[in-house]
Amino acid sequence: MDLSLDRTAGHLKILMARIKDVVFPEYSDVDETYARRGIQAELEAVTGGDCAAAFMRRLPRIRKLLLDDVDAIAHNDPAVTEIREIIYCYPAVTAMLYYRTAHELYLLDVPVIPRILTEHAHSVTGIDIHPGAVIGDHFAIDHGTGIVIGATAVIGSHVTLYQGVTLGARNFSYDADGKPLDIPRHPILEDGVTVYSNASILGRVTVGKGSVIGGNVWLTHSVPAGSRILQGKLQDVRFTDGAGI
Repeated sequence: MDLSLDRTAGHLKILMARIKDVVFPEYSDVDETYARRGIQAELEAVTGGDCAAAFMRRLPRIRKLLLDDVDAIAHNDPAVTEIREIIYCYPAVTAMLYYRTAHELYLLDVPVIPRILTEHAHSVTGIDIHPGAVIGDHFAIDHGTGIVIGATAVIGSHVTLYQGVTLGARNFSYDADGKPLDIPRHPILEDGVTVYSNASILGRVTVGKGSVIGGNVWLTHSVPAGSRILQGKLQDVRFTDGAGI
């Protein structure tokens, strides 16, 4: 359905407000029935009736996953004083609200709209999640600024990422015409993995269940379950007479 950019953006703004009303009704001034009707109407405007109906059937799953994400953040951050603080203040909630919505639309083969949603979330939170990524339940993002999750990344349940983490591609494959192939190229994080700040995990590698990846690590190979991957020891190297690295 071809709408102007301004009209599309207007419909999506209302759509996301109504989805938030449904996901967190106790913090909304809008009746849930009204909110659901709004979701249906805005989706019909930008995608058509069949897609809107299919998305509405997926809405309970989106709500469950987002509530699990909030619960994971609460159990991961001792600075949290109450659930309302997470929902009102944490950028991870906004990023995941948009990602969870965009991912379901992506699975419904809706063009462009999923990317618009996640790129908007990226612009306001600094958290860049491609709608094609697969993310399990109880996903916790702490701080979040600078996180990048690529299109073919697969993340299990009860995974925690800290700021600056990149789940990216190491290289690309090309077809006979020189165009990059859209094949699996991003990491797989199994259940219970924790990745600390500014770590980069690149390529189609697997980080085994329950592993911990330390801050600033550059990882380009798979590691088994229960691994602890840290930086090498600091080296104090002194340079004299103008010698450099």
